Amino acid sequence: MKKLEDLILTYKDFPKKGIDFKDVLEILQYPDIFRDLILKMSSNQFLKNAEAIISIDARGFIFGSAIALKSSKPMIVARKPGKLPGQTITRGYDLEYGKNSLSIQSNSLKKFNSFVIVDDLLATGGTVGCVSRLLQDQKKEILGLITVVELKELKGRLKLEIPVDSMILL
Repeated sequence: MKKLEDLILTYKDFPKKGIDFKDVLEILQYPDIFRDLILKMSSNQFLKNAEAIISIDARGFIFGSAIALKSSKPMIVARKPGKLPGQTITRGYDLEYGKNSLSIQSNSLKKFNSFVIVDDLLATGGTVGCVSRLLQDQKKEILGLITVVELKELKGRLKLEIPVDSMILL
């Protein structure tokens, strides 16, 4: 039987030379493993007091929507700019291989004060840090990050001011 760790594939030199891209999509081909992962992530203590989940574009949507369904929590998305209609708030951040930015629909935040961030992978912390700052700028509370994989050697956790729970440490 496959183990969760065996399903994290590495693609060398993607998206550019020198980057070893860790891909979690293989997990989705094993419904029993995916189900067990979602059950474990959904039982996280951060979720108990959170009013909503924020999932990060794009793989974070897969895990965030399943966790939202299982935990009966509303889900909001953080997307790349130009992908969301209506009024948005946007912030830029650095990636390990470039720059990017994320947007959240302003109206989606109004009903909620406390959030858990969900993403597939924590590397340098740039993406999660961006979402955290977006929420903090709106006077919202971030209770923690739940992620499938954390790349320990990049020390992204140390750059964040929120608790982190990673299912796999690589």
